Amino acid sequence: MSSSQENNMERITQAIILAAGEGQRLKPFTRLLPKVMLPIAGTPILQYVIEALVQNGIRRIVMVVGYRKEQVQDYFSSGQGFGVEIDYVIQPQQLGTAHALRQARDLADDRYLVLAGDNIIDSDTITPLVNAAGNTMLIKTQEDISKYGVVFVHDGLIREVIEKPAEKISNLVNTGIYAFNREVFDFLDDEVKLTSVIQRMTTEGCDIFARETDGTWLDAVYPWDILKLNNLILGRISPSLGGTIEEGAVVKGPVSIGDGTVIRSNCYIVGPALIGDDCEIGPSVCIFPSTSVGNGAVISPFSIVRNASIGNNVLIGPSSAIQDSIIAPGTIIRSHFTARSGEATMMIEGEYHQVKMGAIVGNYSDLADNVIVAPGVIIGNHCRIKPMKVISENIPDGGLVV
Repeated sequence: MSSSQENNMERITQAIILAAGEGQRLKPFTRLLPKVMLPIAGTPILQYVIEALVQNGIRRIVMVVGYRKEQVQDYFSSGQGFGVEIDYVIQPQQLGTAHALRQARDLADDRYLVLAGDNIIDSDTITPLVNAAGNTMLIKTQEDISKYGVVFVHDGLIREVIEKPAEKISNLVNTGIYAFNREVFDFLDDEVKLTSVIQRMTTEGCDIFARETDGTWLDAVYPWDILKLNNLILGRISPSLGGTIEEGAVVKGPVSIGDGTVIRSNCYIVGPALIGDDCEIGPSVCIFPSTSVGNGAVISPFSIVRNASIGNNVLIGPSSAIQDSIIAPGTIIRSHFTARSGEATMMIEGEYHQVKMGAIVGNYSDLADNVIVAPGVIIGNHCRIKPMKVISENIPDGGLVV
């Protein structure tokens, strides 16, 4: 289809966001909240998607929710506070992307975008689709294709989609972002995956156009991906020094400090870093690059935090050392805690991965004094660990170590 024909197409003004999934491989974090609500640099992943839509002039959203849907609905409500209008539809069982889209059939425009709510994107990512003609898939060049559907394109048309191939047969992957006409609903039937729908449409002679993007498109598949996304977003922050910074504290580079936060004397903070509202840091705390600290957190004297995601209302006791780690909201860590960082073999949903990682600590756990956690160890939600313990194996939700 020629560019002149595309320019004559009516601009898309509606998006359907698929936000019903759980995120099995991101436990323990997704036991208490849906994947789309995982905070990256203090902001839910789904909010980045909505902001990208707004920047492209798309303000009418149909949100397909399911797993722990109340958390999505409570946070975004009608969407007014985010500059959008949101209608919610429910996917009672998370049976797949095609099944999720089918729930939105009655609210869909003649043309609309479809996006996953659990990918970090920016406005440039989806700009190529806003004026796209026909049914169009957004594709992207990717080095690691093992987690994605690989696409074959000929003369600008999608010819085939192969899910998670064992070998590198192409470096073009399906982003899961589409511009669709209503005719797509005629092909959904009992299909579970949208890729199966695309394959069926191409087999039956329907044109599926390909549009490539070079914008940001990142997914949190595994817990360590949270740190990668955190690092990406922190690299974009604008310095903003709210709260109170006491004399003798040093703040260098791009650092954002929220309202009501107190940075005590002799603290040393190097950006990129983000510290939320109403936090208490120090005195004599060091926070190094690629660290985000959630609202209401306390980091006690003589502690060091580096390349970490610290959730809302976390308390870190004095003389603690945390690196390459994720501490979920509400967790209490007593004094002299150490999260060792290093190469670790981690098993997630039956898959083994070699990664450089510190500790992964779930929500509302309580770790007593002088606890040491080995690299790559996962401590679940609501765990209790007594003093002077070295944790070298994963602890399930509700675990007690005495």
